[in-house]
Amino acid sequence: QVQLVESGGGLVQPGGSLRLSCAASGSIIAINAMGWYRQGPGNQRELVARISGGSTNYADSVKGRFTISRDNAKNTVYLQMNSLKPEDTAVYYCNAEIFSNLPWRAYWGQGTQVTVSS
Repeated sequence: QVQLVESGGGLVQPGGSLRLSCAASGSIIAINAMGWYRQGPGNQRELVARISGGSTNYADSVKGRFTISRDNAKNTVYLQMNSLKPEDTAVYYCNAEIFSNLPWRAYWGQGTQVTVSS
């Protein structure tokens, strides 16, 4: 059974930084794209950043402030968030396309809360 476990959320002041981590575990054969999504109060879930092979893409609202990276040896994806703003407050979810003892499918983590407030 494949699981994604996120960590690193919390409360931070505006202008501060946080680093989120998401580790995939289980009977994993291969991982394709990995990414981060977020869902703020009253909003739909939206893509924050995605990494696939050597390519990355970001939501316009986080370009220049957030950086996504991955460690393939650890099946882990990271999101470094700098210059955080109150509007970044949301539950952040990890997503990964994984081939295991099941065909390729997308998996989600349980979410980690990020709150930006003074």
